[in-house]
Amino acid sequence: MDQVNSFESPATMRLHRAEYLVGLAVSLVLFIVHIGEVRWLPAIILFAYIDLIGYIPGAIAYRRSPDKKIHKGFYVSYNLMHSLITQGAVAGLWIWLSGPEWALLVIPIHLFADRGIFGNFLKPFALPYEPVPNEEFARLSHQLFGKPRPAAAARAATPTAGSTQ
Repeated sequence: MDQVNSFESPATMRLHRAEYLVGLAVSLVLFIVHIGEVRWLPAIILFAYIDLIGYIPGAIAYRRSPDKKIHKGFYVSYNLMHSLITQGAVAGLWIWLSGPEWALLVIPIHLFADRGIFGNFLKPFALPYEPVPNEEFARLSHQLFGKPRPAAAARAATPTAGSTQ
């Protein structure tokens, strides 16, 4: 990916996720080393509020939608709550108002786990809210990188009505 071609190859995506896994590891080590100093109520709230506001409402709307199209506000909410910029501002405000504390590490733990472990980055409006293979991207990826097309592979692995798989 570069400033002109905003997509990633399978290799660069793995490397991108690996960077977040390193951040996750550092955050987890610091959290565990200072676990006796963690205030648990703020830690739980800070970890959970990101998805309670930013993911769950959109996920519910997506699952309830017959055509799987939902309001773009759900995407904006997800992207805002899962932004390192937003959460950096939240942590900065928390420190300014209450002082620094180890519970704040749950914020990077949440975001780094989402990106490093689950591969969840910010959501573009052009794609479904939940991950679904995109045929056009699968073809382009196959042409550029010679990898099996994920959309075709997913379709082949999904049993169709009346099949015996």
